Amino acid sequence: MIVLPSKKEDILAWLNLAREVEPLFGPMADEESFKEALIQALGEGNAFCIKESASGNSPIYGGVVIALAGNEIAWLAVSTSCRGQGAGTMLLAYAIERLDHTIPVKVVTFAKGVIEGLPARKLYWKFGFRDWEPAGKNPAGFPVVLMVRESS
Repeated sequence: MIVLPSKKEDILAWLNLAREVEPLFGPMADEESFKEALIQALGEGNAFCIKESASGNSPIYGGVVIALAGNEIAWLAVSTSCRGQGAGTMLLAYAIERLDHTIPVKVVTFAKGVIEGLPARKLYWKFGFRDWEPAGKNPAGFPVVLMVRESS
């Protein structure tokens, strides 16, 4: 598996990934605002995906979007078929390398006690993120928290 900058041609694969994780994140793939934000991230070079290889139109096994202005991980998801194989670790490491290490890196993810969010929380903890403050509920109704990784 390899992490690559995504291209606009990957949009359908991204929307398929979004559909797969909607039970955890809430409606996305058919939401115009999500599509517009994704197209913008693709155009700005802030969306990265994990594929089997760099050649051809292989499927996307996961994706991450960063927001440089907020120095944050804006979106990260791994396909069910690829979970537990290091894809999330590869995506998060790739994304963090592209953010500013001199200021904290932020991400909103599942709150403590959300069983479905435990793998995501463990991943962020592994990279030094810590709970900062409650952030309400995500569109799927799960409690979420702002996690912060202090500057290095």
